[in-house]
Order: sequence, then C-alpha cells, then structure tokens
Amino acid sequence: MRFMIFIQPNLPPSTEDNLIPSRDAIETMSRYNRQLREAGVLLEVNGLHSPNEAVRISFTGGKPQVVDGPFAETKEMVGGYWIIDVKSKAEAIEWAKRCPVDPEGAIIEVRQIFEISDFPPELQEAVWLG
Repeated sequence: MRFMIFIQPNLPPSTEDNLIPSRDAIETMSRYNRQLREAGVLLEVNGLHSPNEAVRISFTGGKPQVVDGPFAETKEMVGGYWIIDVKSKAEAIEWAKRCPVDPEGAIIEVRQIFEISDFPPELQEAVWLG
C-alpha cells in the first residue's frame, strides 16, 4: 500500500522567502529519510518551495484563471512530502510519528494513494496509466 505523508511546518503562511532549513535540521531529516530508505519503504521524498512562489489555477465557467501566490486565504501550507510503500495504514502512521518535526510543532498528514485495484473492474479499464 502506498501512502503520501505531508508535512505542514509551523510557519506563518505569509512567509515571504523560501526558508532554507538549518544544517542541523537538514541532517536530522536526512537521518529519518535514510531510515525509511534502509527499511525499503521510501519511494520518493521532496521539500517544496514557499507558497509565495506557487500558482493556483481555478476554473470558472470552464475557463482557467491563473493567480500568483502568495494567497491571503492560505491557513496551512505543505512544506514537503514522502511517498512510502508499506503493508498497512498503521505502519504508515508509525513511520509518520517518527518524523523529526520542529519542537514548536508541525502537522503530519497521512493519505493512502489510490491503486488501480481500488477501482471497480468496470472502471479499471478506463484508468490510463501512461
């Protein structure tokens, strides 16, 4: 079962610059990522730039409208993610609980990724996998 683990750091959404973590923070997170890799569960890991550099595309009346960040209404921002392949949701949660977050807090979200087998047979044939 594949899961995506999102981290929402405890940073104000209005942060103007991309905050580059300290060397200590990077080394700590790298140790965690290495544990995931050595356990054979890590498929992908990435950090994300600030939402101030993001673009949102909304569709009104079928027409795309592009809006540049920052977004005043943003209350939570995703700072990075992991994709892991584990045997159960419980195992994914256990890995997420080990994530070295800032002592001032962060939120970790764990969401299962759809597999083609999750769809009924009549829809599986319609799923394009490239």
